[in-house]
Amino acid sequence: MPYVDGFVLPVPLNNMDAYKKMSNACGAIWREYGALEYRECVGDDVKPGEHTSFPQAVKLEEGETVVFSWIIYESRAKRDEVNEKVMKDPRLADWMKPESLPFDGKRMFWGGFEMIIDL
Repeated sequence: MPYVDGFVLPVPLNNMDAYKKMSNACGAIWREYGALEYRECVGDDVKPGEHTSFPQAVKLEEGETVVFSWIIYESRAKRDEVNEKVMKDPRLADWMKPESLPFDGKRMFWGGFEMIIDL
């Protein structure tokens, strides 16, 4: 069964072009090393909730939007292999510096997930 890395993060609206540029570059590299899919989605209907929500989870500030992203791999082992190569790729060196990110990386959260249903 495939394996998924999921990410949720706040992106300032005025940095969306820079974020898209970064994501396109990153996505191409992840795919080059074996990721099956690389998806980035911008919030369209993500209202604050009473107890929990995407905006609350990233401590969304005025002038920001939520981005929900995922990468699909053939397996957990393949994900680990791909990510090891990605993290060593010099093309990502500038993007991975905290001061270079077009968003607040401290408010980003992520995790790896075993897929249990794939219809």
